[in-house]
Amino acid sequence: MFNNLRETINAYKQRDPAARSSFEIFFLYQGVHAVMYHRLAHSLYKHNLRFLARAVSQWSRHFTGIEIHPGATIGRRLVIDHGMGIVIGETAEIGDDCLLYQGVTLGGTGKDKGKRHPTLGNNVMVGSGAKVLGPFTVGDNARIAANAVVLQEVPADSTAVGIPARIVRKAGEKVNYAAEVDQIHVADPVALELAALRERLEALEKKDNKENT
Repeated sequence: MFNNLRETINAYKQRDPAARSSFEIFFLYQGVHAVMYHRLAHSLYKHNLRFLARAVSQWSRHFTGIEIHPGATIGRRLVIDHGMGIVIGETAEIGDDCLLYQGVTLGGTGKDKGKRHPTLGNNVMVGSGAKVLGPFTVGDNARIAANAVVLQEVPADSTAVGIPARIVRKAGEKVNYAAEVDQIHVADPVALELAALRERLEALEKKDNKENT
């Protein structure tokens, strides 16, 4: 337990430029507290002490603003940056050396039974506000952009962006449709549909005019 805590504090030092000391990280970083509480809750959960496990989990949620179900499995050196509003579901699995930002949800879609939540590989980064929903795998070293909604598997060494998320980079190379993905200048789908209908109507009118002449 103490080795895990030491590793976690060192991981914060490496990944958070605002972290100034181990003392500050241990006492003031709610991500560290949330993981510590979860280790206890998860141990109680595995020993079938479900009420106590849930009680610890709910206290942690109240104290840190981070909700981790006691059934979730978390690897080593998880860094939760800021962390407010993070939700991690019961069957979620997180590998080693992962990084989660505020507002992340590792949740389900409501359509699955049993394994309902995602599995993150090692060294996965999930940006603020991203939603990863469903029982699929996000591969090692993958990156998920802020506010992305991921509904299917993300290969290892890939970057996913958008709603729904698309893979725009794999192994450091842009994929073919990467240029289509633009989170700033997003076309209005309703306007596009109306324009398509207008073009079709004009084509039909021209066809009727030719037939009548």
